[in-house]
Amino acid sequence: MNEIRVRLADWHKDNADLRRIRETVFIGEQAVPAELEWDAEDVDAVHFLALEGEYPIGTARLLADGHIGRVSVLKDWRGLNVGVALIKAVIAEAEKRGLNQQMLSAQVHACGFYEKLGFTIVSGEYLEAGLPHVDMVRSST
Repeated sequence: MNEIRVRLADWHKDNADLRRIRETVFIGEQAVPAELEWDAEDVDAVHFLALEGEYPIGTARLLADGHIGRVSVLKDWRGLNVGVALIKAVIAEAEKRGLNQQMLSAQVHACGFYEKLGFTIVSGEYLEAGLPHVDMVRSST
């Protein structure tokens, strides 16, 4: 396996890769309706691509208010710390932009993953796109 790296992505230039990953994970695997997956915030968000070599294997986005979302890693690369690399890159970019508090809506099964990265649950459980979620927050020190 090649080294995993994360880079900033351009919504227009990298659109095919960003869409392929998110469609595979959210629409294909998790049955999220396409109309809920794609929104107007994508155009202005800061996007990230995780790559093995030059092959895109994961993505995430950061909104201007510090919300992290659309974190997705292709199935064959899960458990290899790709998600950790993605979230650390998003946090670093958020802090660089002065966003010292990051928020996300986490699928309940992923709470432990986010807690290890410094996030704390700040809400009760709710359904989003038919999947159980909680709100989580992380503050920079």
